[in-house]
Amino acid sequence: MGKQPVKLKAVVFALSPFQQKIMTGLWKDLPEKIHHKVSENWISTILLLAPVIGTYSYAQHYQEKEKLEHRF
Repeated sequence: MGKQPVKLKAVVFALSPFQQKIMTGLWKDLPEKIHHKVSENWISTILLLAPVIGTYSYAQHYQEKEKLEHRF
């Protein structure tokens, strides 16, 4: 069993520098896509953002309290 040569075709894709409509599908109906994702995953969003926002607000409050502590 010998090796037989196989002809391969190479496909080269290129974008024209004058073509302006390259990524139109990405921006098409963007508000509807965002609304659909948020309405579908709102519980996950809340469970992700609540600890982050809570930690950030606690750190800001603690820093402000520490900054004002020396005044009294």
